[in-house]
Amino acid sequence: MTKNLKSDQDRAEALFKKETQLREGRKAMAEYLAAEQAIREKTARLRALRLARDAGKQDAGKQSA
Repeated sequence: MTKNLKSDQDRAEALFKKETQLREGRKAMAEYLAAEQAIREKTARLRALRLARDAGKQDAGKQSA
């Protein structure tokens, strides 16, 4: 009987560990995806600012010529 209880406890601990790892994996993936999205948004914002700046320089160059 003691052996059976130990086996049940081992299975329960293994299941708990597996569930914990799955939960942590999902959390890590969500954080990774959120960081990637933030990078894409920042890149798009910076690109738009650069294009607007460059367009302004071209317009200023045309007006002074």
